[in-house]
Amino acid sequence: MVNSILQNNKLKKGLYLVPTPIGNLGDITYRAVEVLKSSDFILCEDTRVSKNLLKKFNIKSKLISNHKFNEVSNLHKIVNLLKDNNLISIISDAGTPSISDPGRVLVNECLKNNINIIALPGPSAVTTAISVSGFSDQYFFYGFFPDKEKLIKETLGSLSDFNYSLIFFISPKKINKCIPHIKHYFKGRKILICREISKFYEEYLRFNVDQLDLFTKDPKGELTVVLSEKKLDKKKLLILSESDKRIIEKIINKLSTKEITDLIGQTSKVPKKEIYNYCVKLKNEK
Repeated sequence: MVNSILQNNKLKKGLYLVPTPIGNLGDITYRAVEVLKSSDFILCEDTRVSKNLLKKFNIKSKLISNHKFNEVSNLHKIVNLLKDNNLISIISDAGTPSISDPGRVLVNECLKNNINIIALPGPSAVTTAISVSGFSDQYFFYGFFPDKEKLIKETLGSLSDFNYSLIFFISPKKINKCIPHIKHYFKGRKILICREISKFYEEYLRFNVDQLDLFTKDPKGELTVVLSEKKLDKKKLLILSESDKRIIEKIINKLSTKEITDLIGQTSKVPKKEIYNYCVKLKNEK
């Protein structure tokens, strides 16, 4: 069936980024199987994991171990293979290469050497989690949670002002370490914790952040965590912020009221009438 679908599409040489299932092997695409079968070499994180996938679909291409500890030292060898007109695929243990997995370093090296790069669509924990969340589809994907306590605080503190859904990967061993910080920075929001996406024990845990408790034991399987968008107070949007007021005070004697109103109105959601009235008030106080 695969060959009949793709027989008219001759594959060009270059580097192929091929997503692999994040759990259920049935999620692999016909095109992904065809590309992997046609590859001269397949770069993979863990050959033991990848051999299981390749055996399932009778793929016999040669594997090259390529993980975060050797991807830099591999560059020269792989780029030379690509320059010799080989078709090379890169896969992760699960999901899409270069998204919180090896691949980005090689992609950049291929760009420097004018080597074809072809990305295939496919399984992704990120899009799966946001689609089932019910949260805003305007989202920010961070990747894996930081390890150090200080960096966790700095990261969550900066992201807490974003009015988007936020997506993280978190190790089950670290989730309890992160929960107190999530509760501190994301009060009033909702949270979805996705466990074992597409696998037999798939589970979606939904909470209000304020009611989120520590796990009594580490959950099994990698976790994808989604935080809902920030709820904006519409009343506050109608009032000039203190930073806008300070800017107006600095330029009140340099620009006309209309010019200031137009300038501040470009970046503020406050009604222009509110900006105009504040300018008039300042000028009358002078």
